[in-house]
Amino acid sequence: MPNHTSLTPNSLPPNSLAPNTILLAGASGGIGSALLGELEKEYPQATILTISRRDLATDTGNHSHLTASLADPKSVGKVTEWLRQKPLPNWVINCCGTLHWLSHGQSHGKSHAPEKSLGQCTDDALLQSVATNVLTHLHLAQGFAPLIQRREPLTWVSLSAEVGSIEDNRLGGWYSYRMSKAALNMLVRNLAIEWARKVDHCRVVAVHPGTTDTPLSQPFQENIPAGKLYSPAQTAGRMVSVIRGLREEDHGKLLFWDGTPIPW
Repeated sequence: MPNHTSLTPNSLPPNSLAPNTILLAGASGGIGSALLGELEKEYPQATILTISRRDLATDTGNHSHLTASLADPKSVGKVTEWLRQKPLPNWVINCCGTLHWLSHGQSHGKSHAPEKSLGQCTDDALLQSVATNVLTHLHLAQGFAPLIQRREPLTWVSLSAEVGSIEDNRLGGWYSYRMSKAALNMLVRNLAIEWARKVDHCRVVAVHPGTTDTPLSQPFQENIPAGKLYSPAQTAGRMVSVIRGLREEDHGKLLFWDGTPIPW
């Protein structure tokens, strides 16, 4: 049986969350690219490290990019070796995720839309959802884990989704997306417990960014209430604000875009 260890790390000293080095994965996506711009604006002196499946132009001397598919287990060693040559990140933000394809660039030979009923579920769709929504976060964590240091503050943020909340699920449907996001939430919870034992000052959270005007949400935007569809820039600004304001009691939780907790 697992040991029941306290989830809460030691208290953070004031201002210790201000990042010197930021690692941003999924940096070429809709939210990821907006976050990159927001982070560069808010923290111009910080070293920015980015990872994505596609090449990304680096316009400044303090921005370094790794092209890698984090869904591939071979990326674990690649990430570790790359990061060994860089300053240790004290903010890690992973924006990797998918809801449907091929319409936003994936090519598995078949298209996929969120399932409305059990009969629409397929193994291939579920496995692809897990690969993109869970393994990309697991592999990044595995690549980063050998480098963490007890006395270096660490903030880890995984972009998740409110629909991954089991308690909050009242509509059903979207089987593979909901299941994969619920699995991601459990990964984040496990990381929070393990890294609280290894790092004196850490914040490990999952964040729901809100419905953002990106290719991921475009097929479903006609049903979104007025004022509930946010621009990538608006979402990025909110996320940076949430990360900057993380408190001790937020560690190990799923948070809404305004920083309030969502039940697991």
